[in-house]
Amino acid sequence: MKKILFSSFIFLLTSTSFAQLIDSNSKENYLNDMKDELTVEWPKNKTINLVFHGHSVPAGYFKTPEVNTLNSYPFLALKGIKEAYPFAVVNVINTSIGGENSNSGQKRFKKEVLPHQPNILFIDYALNDRGIGLDQSRKAWEKMIVKALKKNIKVILLTPSPDLKIDLTESGNELDLHRQQIIGLAKKYQVGLVDSYSLFQKLKENCNCLNEYMSQGNHPNEKGHQLIAKEILTYF
Repeated sequence: MKKILFSSFIFLLTSTSFAQLIDSNSKENYLNDMKDELTVEWPKNKTINLVFHGHSVPAGYFKTPEVNTLNSYPFLALKGIKEAYPFAVVNVINTSIGGENSNSGQKRFKKEVLPHQPNILFIDYALNDRGIGLDQSRKAWEKMIVKALKKNIKVILLTPSPDLKIDLTESGNELDLHRQQIIGLAKKYQVGLVDSYSLFQKLKENCNCLNEYMSQGNHPNEKGHQLIAKEILTYF
């Protein structure tokens, strides 16, 4: 049943994707316990909390100052999860703040994120972390990852979505450097990864139609958010 319901959400990636880091079986199995929990029916089911922590993109900003919450990737992912798991009670909790970087995000992590008791935590800060650099960014991400893992929270890291000022086909650009760092963190801590960057990079390479997926220079539109949500759903 789940395979049928999710067939429309599976987004096939090429060899430059997360497939290089983690094989498909490992990725499919990362949330096994959670997927089992999502199938439990009332009265034995439990509420599952998905917490999205990051900047303006997961917060739902499209063309600033418009916040298109229901068409942002956290809620598009929720829709897909609910189609596959109709008996589950699932909360999407968004602790993201527009304009924030990971250094600020980690400072409020203990008080504003962990109290929501996330079962799965998504972290998406790379687009704004260019302002603080790789070293500060790495330290901030690691602090959040370690704190979450100590609480037995499943963690999924997201690489950056586009900024139209940057050529995604140019290896070693500032977004690509953050992407590589995040991939390294996912490997080091054996946590999940959604390689958003590679999804948009392929658009740039294959059809040069990246603008069609953006609401403004640094914010995806609904089509762009759908790409990210589809990749999240491969974990479910």
